[in-house]
Amino acid sequence: MKTKTLTKLVSIAAITSLALFNLTGCAADAEAASDGSQAEQQATGANGEDVIVLKGIVDLVPHSEIIEHIRPQLEEQGIEIELVATAADSTTNERLDSGEIDFNYFQHLPYLESEIEANGYDLASAGGIHIEPITAYSDKYSSVDEVPDDAVVAIPNDGTNEYRALRILEINGFIVLDDEARDSLSASVSDITEYVKPIEIVEIDSAQIIPTKDDYDFFITNTNKALEAGITSNKLFSEGEDSPYANIIAVRTEDLDNPAIVALVDALLSEETQQWIQDNYDGAVIPVIELN
Repeated sequence: MKTKTLTKLVSIAAITSLALFNLTGCAADAEAASDGSQAEQQATGANGEDVIVLKGIVDLVPHSEIIEHIRPQLEEQGIEIELVATAADSTTNERLDSGEIDFNYFQHLPYLESEIEANGYDLASAGGIHIEPITAYSDKYSSVDEVPDDAVVAIPNDGTNEYRALRILEINGFIVLDDEARDSLSASVSDITEYVKPIEIVEIDSAQIIPTKDDYDFFITNTNKALEAGITSNKLFSEGEDSPYANIIAVRTEDLDNPAIVALVDALLSEETQQWIQDNYDGAVIPVIELN
């Protein structure tokens, strides 16, 4: 059954009290009044006003941390954020499209567009919030100049992130990509036309790169995964601030103008929140306001 979302909670105090009175009499009525009072508090919020609940799925770092930062701002507007999960997976957009949740915050627009094309979802971006520049790290070398010939590098094997990894390898002088692949924002190792500097590229599931990083001379991964894992590896090179891969708030198309969604995005894009992102992640997460 499709879950109803973005609804105001309704007090059940009177119904609860009446049912308990009929079952147990006056002694139970006092307890029912107490239960009703708690339900009223949940329904109306601390200030006696109705509360709108937005259910979402977000990644743990930095997404849930950013959401927690803006939570008080939204509560002042009568909006409560309920995080259903802090680990997005392959079902997250499906759950959004079905109405189980009201928003998600884990992906960039090119990925969402590929999901829409593949699955027919009626979803849209309500706004880009931050960029997690894909980055090359190493536990063996401290700069790109130290990387030897025939070095082994691990890169993510999923479509968009593989392109991003190959693109920064190209920008930093390791390979040359086919022109068509470069322009399409989609590439694999088969699209390499030249190895300017000889390296061995290992395509691997992104979730396995950090756990197996000791097997490689350097590795390329998303900064949110590096932050979550707490790695202290050396940064060799990174995607630039011109990256088109801002992480977005995704919603159903019908909710783009929903006042609660608009308030959520406004809070995330406020100058205060964007400055907080910049101050707290030391370049590992780039606020979109810095790009404008």
